Amino acid sequence: MARQLWFLRHGEAEPHDARPDAERRLTERGEDQSRAAGRALAVLGLDFQLLVSSPRVRALDTARLACETLGCEVVVDDRLGDGFEADDALELAFAAGREKRVLFVGHNPHLPQIIHDLTGGRLELKKGGVAGVRLQGRRGELIVLLRPRELDRIG
Repeated sequence: MARQLWFLRHGEAEPHDARPDAERRLTERGEDQSRAAGRALAVLGLDFQLLVSSPRVRALDTARLACETLGCEVVVDDRLGDGFEADDALELAFAAGREKRVLFVGHNPHLPQIIHDLTGGRLELKKGGVAGVRLQGRRGELIVLLRPRELDRIG
């Protein structure tokens, strides 16, 4: 199983009434948040063997922009668009192999709920924010929670 699961919430996006939800794009600020997240994760020396994104435009663009610095490929999983759960995250973690890091790029409320289901902790994952969970079997321990402004300072 993957040693660590990381979660990146998509950056700031257009208003809900701008276009259909699945097609909403990142704002300029959201693009900056996405790049900053990628830079910060790279500065922290984190390699990801698997990066899985929601198919929704704002999440997929976040993943692609973060990967500019991380140097990884994006795998799209439709489940991250809606209904992604802890068992889905664990399934993909098992597929990645032992001692690997997996980065999921998606949405509220799914990502914070998965973190809660794995760790028992409740948290707010800001748009463009990152959380890391160290797995021990099917349970996890929250090891970091970073807001966009902290990621920008790190990167």
